[in-house]
Amino acid sequence: MNQNVKDFVSEKVKEMISAASCCAELKAAGENWLNALGTDQEAEQTEKLMAEIEMDIMPVDGLIAFAESPAGAQVFGADHAKEVAAHGKEIKAAGAKYCDCPACAAAEAILEKKDTLLEK
Repeated sequence: MNQNVKDFVSEKVKEMISAASCCAELKAAGENWLNALGTDQEAEQTEKLMAEIEMDIMPVDGLIAFAESPAGAQVFGADHAKEVAAHGKEIKAAGAKYCDCPACAAAEAILEKKDTLLEK
């Protein structure tokens, strides 16, 4: 893997796992990947990280649907849920594919490097 790509992804993984919006499973996968850099486990942990990102990144339509649901109102609070839904609609209209919270934004940047990361 190209060192510039590895450095970029390392920074994005650190951003992702430090975000309050990062779920425990993705945080663990990111930490495992960082710990595996430069070892014989790097390729395996890269595959696991990519799989976890793909499972956990929130599509913008999912964000909107969740924010507009009763569960979203419970998580965000009724007023803030409306703001989150409106924001989701705004970023979707601008072409966003995923949520733009800090964890998802970093995850999306990592996904953009997936092919390079998984090169053999």
